[in-house]
Amino acid sequence: MKLYDYLPSGNGYKVRLLLSYLSIDYDLVPINIIKGESQTEAFKAKNPAGQIPLLELADGRTLSQSDAILYFLAEGTPYWPASVFDQAQTLQWMFFEQYTHEPSIAVARYIRHYAMATRKAELPALMTKGYRALDVMETQLNNNHWFAGGGRSIADIALYGYTHVAEDGGFDLSNYPAVSAWMDRFKDHPKHVLITDT
Repeated sequence: MKLYDYLPSGNGYKVRLLLSYLSIDYDLVPINIIKGESQTEAFKAKNPAGQIPLLELADGRTLSQSDAILYFLAEGTPYWPASVFDQAQTLQWMFFEQYTHEPSIAVARYIRHYAMATRKAELPALMTKGYRALDVMETQLNNNHWFAGGGRSIADIALYGYTHVAEDGGFDLSNYPAVSAWMDRFKDHPKHVLITDT
């Protein structure tokens, strides 16, 4: 199994977290998206969308989109709930992560991290949307330790990926005690890895 990934990416980090939790061995193939390595003909032959992460199985099949990879890896493990309702709730939060959370928090981090002066004008709107997403998370976590199913699931993994580096995007998490407590619970795992670990 190979994982094509860019280590600073929160989306790739989500997959590396679950691979670590499940003790699955894999070969990391670094792809520098800043240098355009995901846009080469060779990479696009594997993933026409030209995006990381990309999981390549031993038989040559490939799977892209971080949350789809999480589902594939989590099926039949404790990170994918047993009941249909809890499964749907897990998907609910994963859809929220990709539609509402990631497009604001991750993009603000990307712009600030790479000092993209041409995109600085986008930041005020991204900050507003990002704080709105954090507000939703805070409300959920005020009365729940985890996002779905009563335990750590791939919904938590999906949301942790960029929440734990939200401050890199300029977000102040000091007013989000429930989110902060959840992040502390999340990283208290014997197989937790950091975003730049391999």
